[in-house]
Amino acid sequence: MPSARPETLTLDRVATPVGELLLVTDMDGTVRALDFPDYVERMTRLLHRHAPGSALVDGRAPEAVRAAVEAYFGGDLRALDSVVVRTGGTVFQRTVWAALRAIPAGETRSYGQLASAIGAPRAVRAAGLANGQNPIAVIVPCHRVIGANGMLTGYAGGLERKRWLLDHEQGPATARTRK
Repeated sequence: MPSARPETLTLDRVATPVGELLLVTDMDGTVRALDFPDYVERMTRLLHRHAPGSALVDGRAPEAVRAAVEAYFGGDLRALDSVVVRTGGTVFQRTVWAALRAIPAGETRSYGQLASAIGAPRAVRAAGLANGQNPIAVIVPCHRVIGANGMLTGYAGGLERKRWLLDHEQGPATARTRK
């Protein structure tokens, strides 16, 4: 039986107001990873976990995906809603990631609220861990999860980027300084 060929994923780079984004898509144009260059090790580790044996080559993501990312950063906060993503992960992780995508732009949830949203109110810590293992930043908006006390908590892209993303989603008329 012949072995399957390794999947080839395309790595594109998109300039944004919070720095360059590394955008990884597959042959179908589905987003497989999105991260910042200073976290390339993390992105690579998660990619190998979610797409074992895949080869990463430089290239350009489909224009529709690039346009959605650029539109989001340009102020169209719903532009990423229809971007198709695919990851590996456990059933629990994928459930958490789907719940993250259900948090509307401009809103936040605590880790407890996230756990409750997936029907597992006692799994706060597990929901937090799944949030931290999200390989598709911004599109799967893990930045919208904050501490129960309203404080910003860890974000793989860094707290300054998290603050910027949350303020961006508040819009210019209502942007406020975050703790």
